[in-house]
Amino acid sequence: MSPGGRKRYPRIGLPRNGGPTTEPINPLPRSVALRGTVVPRWIPNEPGEEAALLEALQISSVEQLFRDVPKKARIGKLGIGAGREEPEVVREVDRLLDRNKPLSKFASFLGGRISHRYSPAAVDAMVGRSEFYTSYTPYQPEASQGMLRVLFEFQSLWVELTGLDVANASLYDGATASGEALLFCRRLHEGHRFLVPASLPWEEKSVLENYASGPGLRVEEVPYDDRTGRLDLDFVRRAVAAGGVFGLLADVPNGFGHLDEGVADLKALLGEIPLVVAADPLSLSVLEPPGRYGADVVVGEGQGFGIAPSFGGPLLGLFACRAEHVRAAPGRIVGATQDVDGRPAFALTLQTREQHIRRSRATSNICTNQSLMALAFTVYATLVGPRGLAELQASIAEKARTLASALGGIEGLTAPRFDAPYLGEFTVELTRGTSDEYLDRLRRRKILGGTALADPRPGRASTPERLLVAASDSTTDREIQKYARAARAALAAVGRSA
Repeated sequence: MSPGGRKRYPRIGLPRNGGPTTEPINPLPRSVALRGTVVPRWIPNEPGEEAALLEALQISSVEQLFRDVPKKARIGKLGIGAGREEPEVVREVDRLLDRNKPLSKFASFLGGRISHRYSPAAVDAMVGRSEFYTSYTPYQPEASQGMLRVLFEFQSLWVELTGLDVANASLYDGATASGEALLFCRRLHEGHRFLVPASLPWEEKSVLENYASGPGLRVEEVPYDDRTGRLDLDFVRRAVAAGGVFGLLADVPNGFGHLDEGVADLKALLGEIPLVVAADPLSLSVLEPPGRYGADVVVGEGQGFGIAPSFGGPLLGLFACRAEHVRAAPGRIVGATQDVDGRPAFALTLQTREQHIRRSRATSNICTNQSLMALAFTVYATLVGPRGLAELQASIAEKARTLASALGGIEGLTAPRFDAPYLGEFTVELTRGTSDEYLDRLRRRKILGGTALADPRPGRASTPERLLVAASDSTTDREIQKYARAARAALAAVGRSA
């Protein structure tokens, strides 16, 4: 301490009398020593350091590091230009963000796997608690008993909805859950052909094709009846008889939003070939569980249970299977046990099938899961309850029928397009103009009129101008009438411009 009682601190190059200094404040070394090895403090490496790394690896360029990755799987140059100063980057990001249009500013009738149901405030309140929010990654001893219990309850909920025996602690999203189901089926049955509905959303077909490309498998589409949208069961029968089929995926509701009663007959056609059902969790509150009509695997997208829609995520993949196939299942599984004092406890179980133990022979490369999203799913389902979920689905179905009735009488639009039952969403077909024109005119009126079903990928066959239109629990009669007026005006405008 100084004579005046104040603590003396070492000088670190502060300027004297307010003037400049040529010495940096607390200068740090360009590199630090770590057990005798000099490790650069900054990334990327300088040219000299990069050359030394290449020499040590005995390669001539960084490109050679990626030689095992097929060129068609690479994204190439990002085209983002040279580096910029941080304030300039912030301004550019703000400019891009200003182009976003909040969903709350629109009357939304978007169909598809991403739902926009109301989520009780208690869901976010629970998910945001520090006990969960900071400790949700289930890495062996670090996972708390509270988090493990939530995951066990989450698994139990999905088992109850699906009618199967065991569920995992979640996957990344519904599409990759379907991809994991494809690989799961191949582990159970020989073959090289995986059948999917032609009506399956193109994004999910793309994910399945990516999963199949590595092991050299093929994804084949099952056609549908043009009147009802149902799967062609005769095609399935012929495909199975031809051989090589190792699995089939059917979705409930299907990609057109309708219910296909023929799905219940698929297992009889497949025999020992695994049947995968991709199901909307809310629909299972009123429909027969797929496990009862022979499904070997049930997957789904859990986003609609307490998780807000966003730009690509976060989402929640659901996966359940039969007990005899559990060692072929992907992902983490939480089991119930007892501690040394005989008290109920929870632990990750069946880990001998996982990557950190079996390495290349693991049943999956999934080594974590969407625990925080699984928590939201569990809290939402618990708050609403089984009767509440069924009532919610019934309410949405009633609003969807009102919507279909309002749109069905509009010239230039067929709603619903298929003669089949539906719950919360259905397909409409435009007989005048294009989907892009129609949706753009509706957006100008603050209406999101549906999700275009056409596959935009290069080389894909053209399809009719169809949209998947949905109602939600927040859809009002006023919004439905507003949509009907806007749709009529949009289609009339197409007629005048023609």
